[in-house]
Amino acid sequence: MSLRLMLDENISPKVAEQIRLKRPDIPIESLHTWRQGAYLGTLDARLLELLHEENWLLVTFDTQILAEQVALFDGSVAFSGILFVDERTIPSNDFGNLTLSLTAFWDKYAEQDWQGRYAFLERAKR
Repeated sequence: MSLRLMLDENISPKVAEQIRLKRPDIPIESLHTWRQGAYLGTLDARLLELLHEENWLLVTFDTQILAEQVALFDGSVAFSGILFVDERTIPSNDFGNLTLSLTAFWDKYAEQDWQGRYAFLERAKR
């Protein structure tokens, strides 16, 4: 399965727009526009379930998911991967670096299976 990136509600949909403009080969979506925004504000566990059904990797600044979703670690919850972004590494309003870093991530990991995995996004080198 090919990697697909879903930006959560705390990441501007402009990031997805910029990536689609520059790299239309990268499957990326924003919760703001996915299914007409119907899942904005959805509880993390339900959102991960929905995204897993369609094989979306969640991209989020919300590291609270780790504390709140203990089931992620024991294997009782299936999910299609989570990519955390650290505000100290890439500020949420730094659309340029988010775009570059997500593109670099996709180029490096697009062919890998992200089922049940999570990682922190590295800042791309210019």
